[in-house]
Amino acid sequence: YPITQKLFRIIKAYPVSVASAERSFSTLRRIKTWLRTRMTEDRLVGLALLNVHRDVLVNVENVIERFAKSGNRKIEF
Repeated sequence: YPITQKLFRIIKAYPVSVASAERSFSTLRRIKTWLRTRMTEDRLVGLALLNVHRDVLVNVENVIERFAKSGNRKIEF
């Protein structure tokens, strides 16, 4: 019964994808509150990615080095 086997594989994978989507919506609900409605899309995506992947370890020295090399950060009016 190859069709039945394919169906079972699809059914087994379905809850994982639903859980991932629910986690993403929960994260967005926490990040984008009524007080932060004017947040730009880039900032919202960045904060969401930081929240979803918070278990990833980041080397702070590399972050500081990249920030230092990024150049001029002054706001010019």
